[in-house]
Amino acid sequence: MINKTLITLIILISSSFFQAWANTKDSLLHVLSESIEFQEKYIQEKEDHIENLKGQLNSTDNQNHQKVFEINLKLYKAYQSYQFDSAFTYARKLQEAARKMGFADKATQAKLALSTILRSSGMYKEAFDSLNAIQLKGVTDSLKIEFYRQKALAHYDLAAYNSDDYYSTLNGQKGNQFVDAAISLADSNGLVYYQLRGLKAEAIGDYLTALEIFQQIVENFDISLHESAMAYYSLGRIHLALGDEEKSLEYITRSAIADVQSVTKETVALMDLANRLYDLGELSLAYDFINQAAEDAKFYGARHRILQVSAILPEIESAKLASVEYQRKRLMTFLITVTLLSLMVIGFAFIIFRQYRLLKLAKKDLTQSNSKLLEVNEKLKEANKIKEEYIGHSFTKDSEYLDKLDRFKKDIDRKLMSKKFDDLHHVLKSINLKQEREALFVKFDEIFLRLFPNFINTFNSYFKEEDQFEIRNNQSLPIELRIFALIRIGITDHEQIASILGYSVRTIYNYKTKVKSKSILSNEEFEQKVMEIRTV
Repeated sequence: MINKTLITLIILISSSFFQAWANTKDSLLHVLSESIEFQEKYIQEKEDHIENLKGQLNSTDNQNHQKVFEINLKLYKAYQSYQFDSAFTYARKLQEAARKMGFADKATQAKLALSTILRSSGMYKEAFDSLNAIQLKGVTDSLKIEFYRQKALAHYDLAAYNSDDYYSTLNGQKGNQFVDAAISLADSNGLVYYQLRGLKAEAIGDYLTALEIFQQIVENFDISLHESAMAYYSLGRIHLALGDEEKSLEYITRSAIADVQSVTKETVALMDLANRLYDLGELSLAYDFINQAAEDAKFYGARHRILQVSAILPEIESAKLASVEYQRKRLMTFLITVTLLSLMVIGFAFIIFRQYRLLKLAKKDLTQSNSKLLEVNEKLKEANKIKEEYIGHSFTKDSEYLDKLDRFKKDIDRKLMSKKFDDLHHVLKSINLKQEREALFVKFDEIFLRLFPNFINTFNSYFKEEDQFEIRNNQSLPIELRIFALIRIGITDHEQIASILGYSVRTIYNYKTKVKSKSILSNEEFEQKVMEIRTV
């Protein structure tokens, strides 16, 4: 058995768990699941305790029968609810040690140990044979109490196991007689007295009395974890009989937790809990707990427990598989739905992205169109401005020429009427076409530089410093700049430029070529840059 300090520690831990989780079923089930998850720790502590006892036994002198008996008894109790085969082995060794000692009470104690383990494993005939072989003459009251208690438990177990009403009732009555015999010998203030009274009250269906007794056992006595498990299990059955299923489930769960933490493999709490959870539709937990109960029954080696679990296990497994299949189908449906929705989202995203790209391209085209339109507008504004300037100048100049022609005509008419033919030569000589042309160029330069005040500076930026054109104030443009000024306002035909400036086409071509050859720009880029020079 686990030493008392460790038991007390486990009880305190369990109590703290219970206080923290007692308000809800789910919380207690969570504690149980965690306890099962960490059960290897509890099992290792149990095994360490057993190995320590075996070491003590191996180091004890075989002739010291009292010491050998005491250690074998401890090993038997350690295995009693843990592993049937080993418990049975040490019960037999107890009998051998008792025989060597020659004391009646030790022999009775050994037989009671064997009877207990036989009953726990479902070997009822063998258990009764062992009990019936016990002689109570000369034994202590405590052994008599244990004998009657074991007889009572054996008959109660048979009553529960036997489905026949006659034999069940008969065994129940015999169980009551033996438990009464035990109660009569027990200390009325002791734990055993309360356990026996609670056992009978539950057996005869006096559930309110049984409830009160087991509550007192849990609250008022310093009991081990294994004893707590048995008391909780009884409280669970009593609450179920009273119709309080919630409380019943709580105490059955508490019992299962205590069984796991005390490494009790000979137990029905976990099996009953799995069955209850199955009825409540908690298939996942029911499946986990029934499989753990099956492992415990197989480990302990109790054939009747294995049969009991085997009767429930297939039904829960089948329901679990059906649930898993249903969940799988639901998951598949969900995945198909999600996949379809994802495809739809991808499709919509593709359409939106495509529309976005088209919109972006349209926006880009619109921006480019707007830019071109703005550029065209600027050019139109510039052309209009140039036209306004030069058309105004043309009207003014044409008006002046008409006035001159009118005066020239009148002078000629007067000379002809007065027959002063010699004076006609002087009148014709008064017309200086070269001077008129120069005046026209000066006016052109004036208007052009008013329209393009940065023309000269910008134009010069296309040349090295030594090749730039220097224009002083109030001076006309040189022929080279005038050619490109005409080009800038839109007169690009060489013949037209030659006609305006009074030069040959070849001369105009040579001037252009000479200027371009000195520029830091390429020939193709030069005229484009000239056309980019802006008006005011």
